[in-house]
Amino acid sequence: MSSPLSPAPKLRMSKPDWLASPKIFRTEVLAGLVVALALIPEAISFSIIAGVDPAVGLFASFTMAVVISVVGGRKAMISAATGAMALVIAPLNHEYGLGYMIAAVILGGLIQIVLGALGVAKLMRFIPRSVMVGFVNALAIMIFMAQVPEMADVPWAVYPLIVGGLALMVLAPKITKVVPAPLISIVVLTVITVAAGIAVPNVGDKGDLPSSLPVPGLPDVPFTIDALTTIAPYAFAFALVGLMESLMTAKLVDDITDTHSNKTRESLGQGVANVITGFFGGMGGCAMIGQTMINVKTSGARTRLSTFLSGAFLLVLVVVFGPVVSDIPMAALVAVMILVAVATFDWHSIQPRTLRRMPIGETVVMTVTVACVVATHNLAIGVVVGCVVAMVIFAKRVAHLAEVSGVVDPDGNQVVYAVTGELFFASSNDLVYQFDYKDDPDDVVIDLTDAHIWDASSVAALDAIESKYAQRGKKVTIIGLNKPSADMHGKLAGQLTAGH
Repeated sequence: MSSPLSPAPKLRMSKPDWLASPKIFRTEVLAGLVVALALIPEAISFSIIAGVDPAVGLFASFTMAVVISVVGGRKAMISAATGAMALVIAPLNHEYGLGYMIAAVILGGLIQIVLGALGVAKLMRFIPRSVMVGFVNALAIMIFMAQVPEMADVPWAVYPLIVGGLALMVLAPKITKVVPAPLISIVVLTVITVAAGIAVPNVGDKGDLPSSLPVPGLPDVPFTIDALTTIAPYAFAFALVGLMESLMTAKLVDDITDTHSNKTRESLGQGVANVITGFFGGMGGCAMIGQTMINVKTSGARTRLSTFLSGAFLLVLVVVFGPVVSDIPMAALVAVMILVAVATFDWHSIQPRTLRRMPIGETVVMTVTVACVVATHNLAIGVVVGCVVAMVIFAKRVAHLAEVSGVVDPDGNQVVYAVTGELFFASSNDLVYQFDYKDDPDDVVIDLTDAHIWDASSVAALDAIESKYAQRGKKVTIIGLNKPSADMHGKLAGQLTAGH
């Protein structure tokens, strides 16, 4: 025991992981810079989709990245203004104005906080691997498709610049890994186009960059029930799409980095980030898949510092170095995103050897997920449809696992039916027809030792079996119920038909 005069013990503060070594710090800083450069044209494009000034998307990307780096649950994941979120709230802006859209972002963030507190992140465990593979392949296709417009109806010089950018990113890591290959490619192509005076589309062509800092304030909407009912449906859709894309991206980063993230904290963090973004006049957002892949897979970032700096660098680049950033050729950023798309796609999943070994149902689920995402340009819709198809295929597969075999005693006074498998709505429907009601003896035993009752449909099926035997004056005894099955059967038996 310490004496009264002994000094108080010092509190040890854990060192941030990005300070573990100079190499990690350098990697995080450079990764943040690369992501910031890639965020600029994307944020401007999404602002155009939403029908707002480019500053609205750029400021949203700044606040989302900075806030989520502190409150988020997945290190190194990038959150910013995204196309999916822009599409959800764009109709609100077109019909009612910017104030209503900003209000929807704030309300959507509050809904995300509530859903996060209720444990919505736990639903991630129900997403099958085949849906996850489809999600990854679909996002790779969408990242590539987003670059196609940048390669159509452009000067011929754009094409050799894209090829040169790809070559630089492939060859640069063989020479040095100190500087991320995408940053080398962007700098070299910018210097070439500016020095040679090559006229190609650049970042400045996407829209004017802001020259001042964002200012917090309240959205310009009337605080009435009518306004709330107008905003609420868009806010709810905004919240769901944002959480789904963010949680799916977090799971993908978990797999890439072989680390676990706190999905509940990420859900809450997305809500907090969107609320703050709304008060700063931003259009809101969620996890950005393409930029996250640049940060994690291409640049090798693993800490919160890269996420924070991607937002901080973005603000500095557009406000302070706007004229310089405007000269970056779009060809350089297109090359970066093409390489990201190629690296993101799960090529192993479509190899003939893999497809031959994979159950046909798994391949169907993956294909449906990809097709829905590509057709709708909405990752959330593809995931939902993929999960529904997976559940249908699973239910159909499991439904055939319930088997019934009957054995009659030698004296012919009793028959014992052994039921094996999982009893639920899909398998219990056929259960009623597997008994010989007419010719069985008066004493019937149904042994459920190797079965499990999952739902009310199974209890109703057992009630129907007992009823059919009772109509013929025969007695049914059910044995072998495990405790959960016995509890459900005891609670619901005889209560599922009219008159009870």
